[in-house]
This record gives sequence, structure tokens and C-alpha cells, in this order.
Amino acid sequence: MFLRRNRRQKNGQQYEYWTLVESHRTERGPRQRVVATLGKLPGLDEEERAGWEEIARLLDGDGAPAEPTPPGDLFGSPAAPPSLPPPQWAQVDLSRVRVERLRQFGQVYLALALWRRLGLHDFFFAHLRRGREEIDWATVAAILCIGRFCAQASELALSERWYGQTALDDLLGVGVEAVYDNRLYRGLDALLPLRQALFGHLKERYESLSWPALRVPVV
Repeated sequence: MFLRRNRRQKNGQQYEYWTLVESHRTERGPRQRVVATLGKLPGLDEEERAGWEEIARLLDGDGAPAEPTPPGDLFGSPAAPPSLPPPQWAQVDLSRVRVERLRQFGQVYLALALWRRLGLHDFFFAHLRRGREEIDWATVAAILCIGRFCAQASELALSERWYGQTALDDLLGVGVEAVYDNRLYRGLDALLPLRQALFGHLKERYESLSWPALRVPVV
């Protein structure tokens, strides 16, 4: 991935904004796609770019790199992709092409990445005893937290409407029929005794992740 500076003219004035771009391979050859539009961000001058090269690695939940990322890689031209095999072509009947099971993905994927980045999956698996339940309480805790992250007002709304409209059933391996309000309420009961331990865990994670070079401005 790399950052691209974009310029546009509007009402006689020139504006700049940044986009996060990823190179990928297709049957027609290498292509680039915009992962996110970042807007006009402070801290992207030459002398202030330290840390941005680690964004992709951090979102994937990796630890500190064995070797520092060469400066400027994120901001320069992307590396040339390896040679690709010859393209193969197929005929498609466009009249029979259709889209099925449209579901929300971006929000829940980001929430799940943050959940794992904060080590919450390990925390709850270590602190919640496994019994004969069909869905372990650590996974129920993830569903509850991700639902609140995505602005669901209640456990009832989460189970009856929202969960089935997202890709969480594939990401977590928990079917829609297994997520219902009573299970979520019992999940809250299981989490309550861990409140202080959870605060301590989050404090430790915050201190370990709060590197000055990687602080991202919130606008």
C-alpha cells in the first residue's frame, strides 16, 4: 500500500487530499484500487511522515517489524509487481449475472481487526471458562462489542436485524440462527465480573501501542 497525493480545482482554488492505495493483480494485469480516502491530513510533510509506513502492518495485527520499513516507501511509487501469467478469457452472459447476499463488510471487518489488535480475543478466551455452551463466551463478547462499535442501540436490534445484514457470520463462523437476544444477555452477565481486569488489560495495551511516531490525528 502507499499514500497518493491528489489535487483538484474548485472555484479557482486548488485543494489537496490523500488516498490510501493498494496494488493488486487481475486477469487484465496489475491494477490499483483506493482503500480509503483520508482527506487533507496534517503530519504528512517530509519531516513528519515517520510511522505512516506501518499502517498496513498494524491493521493486520502484526507485531513490531524485524527491520524498520525503508522511509518513503509508502509515499513513493509502488514496487513493480511480479510478472503475471498470460490472461485467460471467458464469455459471460450479462443477462444472467446477479448479486446475492449483499452484506455490510467494511465496518465489521475494521471492528474485528481492532478487537484482535487490542488482544481482546486472547483476554476473553483466557478469562471466560468454557462449558457446554454451543458458542463460546469469548465469541459472544466479540459480537456484543462489534455491535456497539457499529452503533447498534440494543442487543435485541443486534440479533433481530443487524447481525444477519453483516458478514460476521462468515468472519466469526457463527450462523445467524445462533445469535439471539437471550444468548447476548447471558453474555453480558458473563462479562460483568471481568470489568476491572478488562480495564487493566486495555490500559496495558494502550501503553504498549501508544508510540509517538504512530499517533494518527483525529479530525
